[in-house]
Amino acid sequence: MSSDPETEPQSRWPDLSGRIVERRHILPIRVYFEDTDFSGVVYHASYLRFMERSRSDFMRLSGADHVDLFTGEDPVAFAVRRMTISYERSAAIDDILEVETFVKEMRGASMLLKQTVRRGETVLVTADVQVALVSRSGRARRIPADLRRILGEPPDED
Repeated sequence: MSSDPETEPQSRWPDLSGRIVERRHILPIRVYFEDTDFSGVVYHASYLRFMERSRSDFMRLSGADHVDLFTGEDPVAFAVRRMTISYERSAAIDDILEVETFVKEMRGASMLLKQTVRRGETVLVTADVQVALVSRSGRARRIPADLRRILGEPPDED
């Protein structure tokens, strides 16, 4: 593989994974036909996919790539534990949406993320997403201090 920055995907497409602005991840999404239901509006489950992409890209851009976490010396992953979603307005084919993601709260083995899907200034969907850090066997693990720092929250003081 070449190490030329001009040939690296992130250099050619700097916003492919969105961007982090003031500790908030912003991911642009275009609505395609496949995202809609028979009536031409975005199918409710499509918003879950949009938010999952945003959470994954937030992690990647923060420096906590899912693949690196799971293939590291002590394999761990974040798993969704609970989601509270409010659908306010609908979107349609070719709309340009933005998914905003940020850490609202960090606990021992979990964190609460706030996600908002907007079309311009109009809020379409909001969600509170609790994710837990788990080992390969599925057991909850305390979020390490370095990972807390990477994700933008100060470590708990003991």
